[in-house]
Amino acid sequence: MKALLIQPESRSIEEIDISGMDDIKSVIGYDTIQSDPVGDDGDYLFFDEECFLRGTEGRFQIDTLIPVSGKGIVLGFDGEAVFKDVAMSEQELAGRLKYL
Repeated sequence: MKALLIQPESRSIEEIDISGMDDIKSVIGYDTIQSDPVGDDGDYLFFDEECFLRGTEGRFQIDTLIPVSGKGIVLGFDGEAVFKDVAMSEQELAGRLKYL
């Protein structure tokens, strides 16, 4: 499925392919994955739940969500177990994203 990878250290957004939670964990680099909804179209932000405890470099914030440290992935999700292509475009995400 099409997803958007946020890399705050390089201040970039990249389209990637994700097939499930194992891919998310691999890209983020940790098993402690948390998610928050980021819009009305079923997109969720996936990130390392312990990012601030680890002292991960690079921070970002989408809209008014709590800031995140380290990489993030935006992917379509039903909130339970079904993943789908991300609905928002790279440009839309860039307009809602702040690097801290």
